[in-house]
Amino acid sequence: MAGKLSIVLFVLLVVLLAQNQVSRAKMVLDSKVQRRGNDQIYGVSQGSLHPQDCQPKCTYRCSKTSFKKPCMFFCQKCCAKCLCVPAGTYGNKQTCPCYNNWKTKEGGPKCP
Repeated sequence: MAGKLSIVLFVLLVVLLAQNQVSRAKMVLDSKVQRRGNDQIYGVSQGSLHPQDCQPKCTYRCSKTSFKKPCMFFCQKCCAKCLCVPAGTYGNKQTCPCYNNWKTKEGGPKCP
């Protein structure tokens, strides 16, 4: 009798743990969907932008530089190729490998 009770309790524990894992996975997925809707996050991962989204993303990316024209030119060129622009006004290039790895003839970064 005690053996059957322990088996039932064990099965119940396994079911509860499985439900907990499913619940956690749904919460993580929901938070990712919510973040994608946020304009600050949208467009950061490679291929997540549409070509018409490049202008506003590059305008923000180049907003704090004193070299706006070249920054905008190369940012839009990179965005058109990679369909992403890193978040912020500087750095964060690791979120968009294409943008990060495109180099000039001299080996320097092509994308601002």
